[in-house]
Amino acid sequence: MDWMQALFLGLVQGLTEFLPISSTAHLRVVPHWLGWEDPGAEFSAVIQLGTLLAVLVYFWKDVQQLVVAVLVGLKNRKPFETAEAQLAWSIAAGTLPIGILGLGFKDWIKTEARALWIIGTALIVLAVLLWLAERFSTANRRVAQLGFFRIQWIGLCQALALIPGCSRSGSTIMGGLMMGLKRDEAARFSFLLGLPAILASGFFELYELWQSDIPADEYRNLFLGILSSFIFGYLSIEFLLRFLRTHGTLVFVVYRIALGSAVLFFWWDLK
Repeated sequence: MDWMQALFLGLVQGLTEFLPISSTAHLRVVPHWLGWEDPGAEFSAVIQLGTLLAVLVYFWKDVQQLVVAVLVGLKNRKPFETAEAQLAWSIAAGTLPIGILGLGFKDWIKTEARALWIIGTALIVLAVLLWLAERFSTANRRVAQLGFFRIQWIGLCQALALIPGCSRSGSTIMGGLMMGLKRDEAARFSFLLGLPAILASGFFELYELWQSDIPADEYRNLFLGILSSFIFGYLSIEFLLRFLRTHGTLVFVVYRIALGSAVLFFWWDLK
């Protein structure tokens, strides 16, 4: 791809990573509809480093508190002494499902899973699950009130994001709502829970690209994509948190169903 395509796809990544509408689906579908080549799962994972940086900047105080709590706990040989330390270790444990399954099915995720019919179906199915989760959620808990096993359930839900079209934020927000979190709290926790997964997948795919000896100008394009995703990712965090304080997820449910239906229609038409 050229540098303008990289900038544009970074914009797409940044705007869709944190909204429950699946950035992976958009990075597969948008180039397809524009007549561009599929950027591939590697590019999609690497430019997530920009949105990772956006989360770190936006939630710097939260991240700092969690890291300090873990280090102090280890130093005092009481790793679970404070609520912040317990949350940090729960996030680490909640990342295991997506890490294990991601490594186990990485070849399928990079190839067959990027089929348009899978993406279209996943968009619709998770839309229905997200709607059901909000419909029956008590939505009265904060993140600090979650126990270890409730966080692990949200971690299992996050693993659904390995299927293109499911959406990491959509899956974790859905899991948070199932566990009774308020909408904005579910979104906030989704950002924090995603940090280890995005960091690991981004650097893993960057290493694989480096091993494949891609041309030097492709690294420039990757950097532009990462920069673009950082800027627009930061803006989308602010938007989503403000939106969910006063609105539900219905608009995203409708959008997912409409996009998924369009993807399936064009896929069927092209068969």
